[in-house]
Amino acid sequence: MRASLTSGGLPASSFERWFYALKPASWPKLFVPALFGQILGASSAHPFDVPALGWGLAFTVFGLGFIVLLNDWGDRDVDAIKRKMFPHGCSPKTIPDGILGARVVGAAGLLLGGATLAVAAGAEWALHRPAALEAGLSCMLIFAAYTLPPIRLNYRGGGELLEMLGVGAALPLYNAYLQGGAIGPWVWPWIAGFSVLSLAGGVASGLSDEESDRVGGKRTVASVYGNVAARRLSEACVLLGAGIWVAGSVWRPDWVPVWAAVPAAAVVVWNFVGMRRVSHAAVTNAFRAQGEYKHFLHRAIWHSTIVAAVLLWLRPGSA
Repeated sequence: MRASLTSGGLPASSFERWFYALKPASWPKLFVPALFGQILGASSAHPFDVPALGWGLAFTVFGLGFIVLLNDWGDRDVDAIKRKMFPHGCSPKTIPDGILGARVVGAAGLLLGGATLAVAAGAEWALHRPAALEAGLSCMLIFAAYTLPPIRLNYRGGGELLEMLGVGAALPLYNAYLQGGAIGPWVWPWIAGFSVLSLAGGVASGLSDEESDRVGGKRTVASVYGNVAARRLSEACVLLGAGIWVAGSVWRPDWVPVWAAVPAAAVVVWNFVGMRRVSHAAVTNAFRAQGEYKHFLHRAIWHSTIVAAVLLWLRPGSA
């Protein structure tokens, strides 16, 4: 299976193996909320604090490695089940396919976790943010509780809610704190909408693992309630997230400006239409159709948030 990573049929280099294990296609899942939080935090900090951006991105980079590698380590048994069930229906898995060994993946994840904490401690000292270390540790514990023992919430039910809390709220709030030194009230409507969008992503992520998760004992919305219920919940969350942003612009236009909320919500709705167009085909084990479905979903989440961030960045006096 190592050879499957290269077009020429030769074993992949060490760099290619590690790059593959770090799942670059998933990086926007953390970088988008981190940058969004930085922009939200800049509402109270003028000019924009470039060192704070650097510390926030460093925390996100190391944290990403910590999350991805330890999730692979924690899910290695279920990943092996999926590869046996669908050898041609999913991409190679880091540990079951021998791309990297379980010990080295676990050790690298722990090492990157230590680096993440070191960055949080450094940010506390360099930026004079007295809660940076404790808040950073809290973010890491949320992500660790998703897959790692003893909590392993993704195996007990509720992993999607934990993803909403970690990706949708904790990470952008942490970056907002690093950038601005405080969490202003204007942040909360934006975070509420983004958290619900993140829940949509968390629910849909279980679609392609529905049957293997069921066999492996993971309790996700898809594995417990089925494919249709997961798609309907994900779609409802997409519309609700956009609706929260629009409602926020009506409730407090000084916090959620119409000229930022409406274009962002429009991007969500545009991609929601694409989701619905392919939804009927994204049934159980229809992996290609599920990939197209999640493509529109990711664009609804990431592109809308980038649009909101850019418009907020361009607001008068933001630079």
